[in-house]
Amino acid sequence: MSREIPTSRLARSSKLGRFAAGQAARQVGTRASSWGRSDAGRDRVLEARALETADQLVAVLGGMKGAAMKLGQMLSVIDLGIVPEHARADFQRKLAVLRAQAPAVSFTQMRAVLEADLGASLAEVFAEFDEVPIAAASIGQVYRAVLLDGRAVAVKVQYPGIATAVRADLKNLALFLRFSRKLMPGLDMAALGEEIRDTITAELDYRREARTQRKVAAEFAGHPFILVPDSIPEHCGEQVLVTEFVDGAAFDEITTLPQEVRDRVGEIAYRFYCGSLFRNNEFPGDPHPGNLLLCPDGRVGFLDFGLYKRMTPEAVRTEIECLRAASEGRAKDLHSLLDGLGVFPQPELISPDEMLAYLLDAVGWYLVDEVVEADPGLATQAFIASVDPRSRHFRKLRWQHLPPDHLFARRAELYTFGLLAQLHAHGNWHRVAREWLYDDTPFTELGRQEWTWRNG
Repeated sequence: MSREIPTSRLARSSKLGRFAAGQAARQVGTRASSWGRSDAGRDRVLEARALETADQLVAVLGGMKGAAMKLGQMLSVIDLGIVPEHARADFQRKLAVLRAQAPAVSFTQMRAVLEADLGASLAEVFAEFDEVPIAAASIGQVYRAVLLDGRAVAVKVQYPGIATAVRADLKNLALFLRFSRKLMPGLDMAALGEEIRDTITAELDYRREARTQRKVAAEFAGHPFILVPDSIPEHCGEQVLVTEFVDGAAFDEITTLPQEVRDRVGEIAYRFYCGSLFRNNEFPGDPHPGNLLLCPDGRVGFLDFGLYKRMTPEAVRTEIECLRAASEGRAKDLHSLLDGLGVFPQPELISPDEMLAYLLDAVGWYLVDEVVEADPGLATQAFIASVDPRSRHFRKLRWQHLPPDHLFARRAELYTFGLLAQLHAHGNWHRVAREWLYDDTPFTELGRQEWTWRNG
């Protein structure tokens, strides 16, 4: 079915506004219909309302694409505590559609973008081209094809008009930032807004993504359990990205596999998404289930490098020192390090012990030396501890100023933990992290394989 993506600032803000207003009205109705019911009856009403909301989110945000759709993708990974616990799995399952099967744009429209960007007809570049998309992401659809030389490839094509739509979202960003300031007045909204603009705008440039993916593919060439498909630069343009095709089990299928398989995939995802920062001073900024596949040979393939963050070695070193101090319970050292980053406009407003307690609540899952089963409840608690007004730390920590680079590192960790939670993966994440925090001898078999690969 052909879909027109709203591209004007007014149309997009109005669409979200109508959705938000409708939700507010339904919330009133839900509360009214719950009045006088038993606890079980109220739960059934709330559950039905949550699942109805999920369907509407898929329709509205999926149809809008762009930055709006990314919100829905985030909600499919991290539960914000807006859904009754027993309904959480169904809610996230419905939203998972936005990761790979969002409402598609017709191939007639997509073909026009593809051929214009390639400067050639499909027949001049591809021996085969499947017109049915294998994935529909926030700013483009992905197709399977075969080049004239016989190589199987994935072809990501931007939606027509998506650049205009994203720029409209960015113009509406001021509304979001004004709202966020009420919840987190201590964040530097100007710096955060600039960071969001830079990263989302960068995702629109497929040439840039092709260069990044080629670099990361070279870095992980020959890796024993991580596969990054290479880009094919001669067929990449500003709106078309052609990469090697990766075949494998999608995330929903992985969640049905035996525990030991899910634990292994979870550790690999943790090493790639979080370990990359400390190994290479850079990390993928968009960890979510739609961006990984379990290959038949046991490797995990990682996709999508549009949002890829780089940090200076000095900033990474500070990250390591802060995490070491937190893990070792050195509250005063942690407080001093964060103060040196300019996190506290008024350091006396929060004590070292309060800062340590906050960090342990937010990222204690990999700072404590014990086996932790990641589950959605823990992921929700970590999110609430990090940024939510419901957090016991919020009153004090709402005044902190976290630099944007470090904020995105925390975001990547939070998304990764949300991914692990959907796998219900078990692991001593601290022992894995000690490889890059302390240069420890590898604790797991995967760690030993990676050490051998890194050291030739």
